[in-house]
Amino acid sequence: MTYQPSNELLRKYADVLVKFALRWGKWAQKGEVVFVQLPECAKPFYLPLQQSILEAWAIPMFEYLADGVAKSYYETATPQQLSFFPSQFLKGKIDEMTHIISIIAEADKYELQGIDPKKLTLKRQSRKPYIQWQTQKELEGKLTRTVAMYGTPAMAKDAGMTTEAYWQQIIQACYLDQEHPIQQRQKTQTEIETIRRKLNDIYIDKIHMEGADMDLWITIGENRQRLGGGGRNIPSFEVFTSPDRRETQGWIQFNQPLFRYGQKIDGIKLVFNQGVVQEFDAKEGKELLTEIFQIPGTKSIGEFSLTDARHSRITKFMGETLYDENMGGKYGNTHLAIGRSYEDTSTVDLSPLTEEERKQRWFNQSAEHIDIISTTDRTVTAFLADGSQKVIYADGKFQI
Repeated sequence: MTYQPSNELLRKYADVLVKFALRWGKWAQKGEVVFVQLPECAKPFYLPLQQSILEAWAIPMFEYLADGVAKSYYETATPQQLSFFPSQFLKGKIDEMTHIISIIAEADKYELQGIDPKKLTLKRQSRKPYIQWQTQKELEGKLTRTVAMYGTPAMAKDAGMTTEAYWQQIIQACYLDQEHPIQQRQKTQTEIETIRRKLNDIYIDKIHMEGADMDLWITIGENRQRLGGGGRNIPSFEVFTSPDRRETQGWIQFNQPLFRYGQKIDGIKLVFNQGVVQEFDAKEGKELLTEIFQIPGTKSIGEFSLTDARHSRITKFMGETLYDENMGGKYGNTHLAIGRSYEDTSTVDLSPLTEEERKQRWFNQSAEHIDIISTTDRTVTAFLADGSQKVIYADGKFQI
């Protein structure tokens, strides 16, 4: 019989999302609209989430996503249908909601295998205005969001685990094995916040990341801050920023596979020159990676992140970016995102600016944001504005 988490466990999990993750730990409030995206294979999570939202006196709105229909859609849809953008409907949705909870759950991780990558990227590009509206509302402080995972047999099998073992990783990562998971999460957040503040107290001009499979220079840029932990992702143990997209230089290989659009890309290597991917390769899925790089902005980075092995409770590869980008293990992890920047890493208010003005501040405006992960040993050296150098990360831990 397939493992099924108890209702009590799912209710505790739902409370973490509603009462910790939203509004930076200050809960959803009375009368606010909480929009929940929930796949069919995560149906047992529906009632616990609904109950937690209602007990906060907020308004639940669910988008219930049917399993097993995406492949037929992409096989049949014309380019006109794929690129259709329902502007009035989506703008109304953005205007209505105060919070978003997105649940990752997959009934078939490879459902879209064999679908023309051009169709997948065309659909994604058509949604760019929706992403921009959401980002703008976030920058104005009127919208918060979080993403979490519900384990399924298909996800567990792909990671080489039983469903129960897969759920144990979720339980550990989200402190659901603790009597008061929110308090434990807040304790870890305090530790991450201390590191974040120390990094923000020194002016880092650029960083050099060295290891057996990387030799990469990243310029941080002006008016940037490091962010970390928090509730946007559950779990989240990383410390990250969105650097100056123009000046990335060098190369990096990634030892973790990337799952995107229901397909797998593995053995990725990227070579940067003056901020742009000049060469790339993959042992598997290179055709899809080639199409991804046709999306404007994806040949430059939008995020640089490090996770301290001491904070993460994730010990195994999960086959989902949300968890793998927060993996602990011996050396923690680093990940780069190609594509869109996180504009809340700016220390100046970007909300009044146009897209072009944001580009001029070197924030990537791509429709995509794709995290690629490495868990190998690396040393990260910061080059400071005063000309000095400081190792800030080594042996999987921050050195600050």
